[in-house]
Parts: sequence; structure tokens; C-alpha cells
Amino acid sequence: MFSRAVPRTASRLSRFAHCEAHPPRHTFANLPGRTWRPVQQHLSRRYKATMREQFRAQFRRSPILFPFAVGCILAISGWAAYYIPWYYQNVILRPYHNFPEEVAKKLRRALFYSRGKYLDIKEANKYFRQALHTANELGMDPFSDEIMGVKYTIAALFEDAGYYALACDVLEIMRSDCQRWIDEFSDKHWNDGNRSRVKKNMVQINVKLAQLYNCKYVNEPDNAEKRLVEAVESALSEKQRREKEGVKQGEGDWMTDEEMGATLEALGQHYEQNDSHYLALPLFLQALALCPPTSCHGVVLMNNISTCLAQQTPPPTSSSPSSPTSFPNNPPPPRAKLVEQARQWASKALARGRAIQPPDRNEECDIGCAVATHNLGEFYEMEGRIKEARQKYEEAASLAKAVGFAEGQVNARAGLNRLKELEKAQK
Repeated sequence: MFSRAVPRTASRLSRFAHCEAHPPRHTFANLPGRTWRPVQQHLSRRYKATMREQFRAQFRRSPILFPFAVGCILAISGWAAYYIPWYYQNVILRPYHNFPEEVAKKLRRALFYSRGKYLDIKEANKYFRQALHTANELGMDPFSDEIMGVKYTIAALFEDAGYYALACDVLEIMRSDCQRWIDEFSDKHWNDGNRSRVKKNMVQINVKLAQLYNCKYVNEPDNAEKRLVEAVESALSEKQRREKEGVKQGEGDWMTDEEMGATLEALGQHYEQNDSHYLALPLFLQALALCPPTSCHGVVLMNNISTCLAQQTPPPTSSSPSSPTSFPNNPPPPRAKLVEQARQWASKALARGRAIQPPDRNEECDIGCAVATHNLGEFYEMEGRIKEARQKYEEAASLAKAVGFAEGQVNARAGLNRLKELEKAQK
């Protein structure tokens, strides 16, 4: 192996020595001198025309479409220059301006997962709870309108998704927290408005809980009644205290008459649904007393009073003698008298609905008039006055059709069919 490698090495060394002995000749010494210049690129192949010439060329090619395209681009740019800052201020920042930015970030993400195609209950609930935790760490009042609003939103999120039990749990926690605050701290907050605000939240939470308990997916009427009774008692007791003692300085406003009436009406509707019409009647009467005279909702309340009178079944009278401190045990009125009173209230509802004119008049008046007319037909039917009943049913069907009240049309046709059967039976 070495005998083959050595000669090669020797030959290379000999060539190297030869090159050192005879240096290379300067073969380029006799060439003429040249001035080297950079290669010029053909600018005509690049963008040779100016912006103005480009616009002119495009205008010559499309004298209609090109100006239209330029106008659209300018319009879109102007719209974007106005809308993007407006959207950022009014949609991104303003709804959360009462929250610290750390809390607002969590709320934005929670609301992002609360609606639309990105709906994700688990993610939304996670960010809502992170927002509440961050707010608590930053020292926000847990009973402020902002934090209570976040909790209401969580309950509404579960309700909209069909998780009614979870929505009830959230509201029950809110109710117990408010009750504990009232028991422990309300006496120290007479003059800063916090006591009135928390008590009002208690009433609203109880009414909403009753609504959930009464729905068919939960079906707990006993709990609903308990929450509604608590709401009505709390609202009435606070109103009576203010009327008796007067409103203290800085105490703040209490519930308006319409809010009080809505609370009383909610309990009345609960009793009416459970066939306790004799309990619902006084609640509807009190709600009507708090209703403005030009409000169409008064027509609805009058119809409810009329229905309660017609369907009222008072509890049986007690045979034991009444004690001096007990309520008088008067016998219930006869059935004919109740029906007559019901007809009077239905007539009052119809007259009130017709008397209300725009701008106070709305759809509630139109539907209330149709219902009152139908109720009059039913009262005539109860008394066997078929001709008058048919006239009212036909009038109710016409009114319901005019206002697009489908349920009223169905009920009116059902009443007319009953009258046909009565006529056949009489023949």
C-alpha cells in the first residue's frame, strides 16, 4: 500500500517545485485597459409610468368601472375609518366601563362564548366565574349593580341553554347572600342607598325564582309560592314602613307602583294557575289600583278579575263558632251573583280598552278587548243566553282576526261550536 502512495506524493511535490521555479507569466499585461461600468437594467421593463399615467391608462380602458371601483374603495375606507373607532369605543369599551380592565377582559371572553356559533356553556361559565373572582380580589362590592348583573347573566345563560336547575341554584345562592347581608349589615347602610338596593334585588330574585319553579321543566309550585309570598311580603312591608316612618335621607328610591303591581300580579297568576281564584282576586285588585289609568295593562288586570270571579270557588265555611279575634265567617255569595259581577268587570275592561287612544294604546289593549268580548260570550253561555253569547263570540273572533290574535280566534270558534251543540241538545 505504501509503495503505491509514495510515488504519487513525489510527483505532486515535483510539480510544485517546478511551478516555484518558473513563475506564471502575466498573460493579461498586454490587454487594452477597459473602464468597468455596472450593467444598466432596462427601466422600460419596470414601472416606467407615473401614478397619474397609470390612472389615465386604467381610465381609458374602463371609463365607467374604474371610477366606480375607486369610489367604492374610498367609501369603504371612509366607513372603516369611522366605524372601527366607534365599534371599539361603544362595543368593546363602553359596556364594561364600570369594571376594571382585568375584569372586563374576562367578561368579554365570557360573552363571546355565550352566544352565536361559538356558544360554549362550559367556557362561558368558566370566564364568568374568573371575572367574579378577579372582581372580588380587586375589592369590588359583591352587591353592586355591576356584580349582581354578572350573576343574573350567568343564571340567564343556564336558563337559555335549558339548564333550569343550575339557573335556580345560581339564583338561590344570590338570594341567600342578599338575605345574609340584610340580616347582618342592613342597619349600617340606611343612608347610602345600599339597603334599598339589596332589598329590591331580593324581591326581583324571588320573582324570577318563582317563574323558574313554575315552568314545566322544574315543576315545583310549592317552592314558587314560597318565593312569591316572600317577595310580596318584603315589598309591601318596606312600602308600609316608608309611609309610616318616612324616607330617610340618602335611603334611595324603592320600587315604583308598576313594579309593585307586577310583583302582586305574579303571585295572583300563581294562585290562578292553581285554581285558588279567591286568593288571586285581591292581588289583582291591588295591582289594578297601582296601575296608571291610561295603561293598557289595566285591561288585562280587569279581565283577570273577571275570570277569577266567574271561576271562584271559595273555601267551605266553618261550622265552629268564630272567636272574637277571628275574621267574620260570612257565607260565600251565590253563583249567579258572581257571574253577574264577572260580566260587569268584563264590560269595564272593554270600555277601558276602547277609551285608551294612541300613543298610550298598544297591542295589549287590542288583545284585551278581544279577550273581554270573548269572556262576555262565556258569561252569557253560562246563563243559557245563546243568542247574546253567539253575538259576542262572533265579535271576539272578528277582533282577534283584526289584531292577529290566533289564540282568540281558536277560542271563539270553540265557543261557537259549543253553542251549536247546545242548540241541538235543546231541539
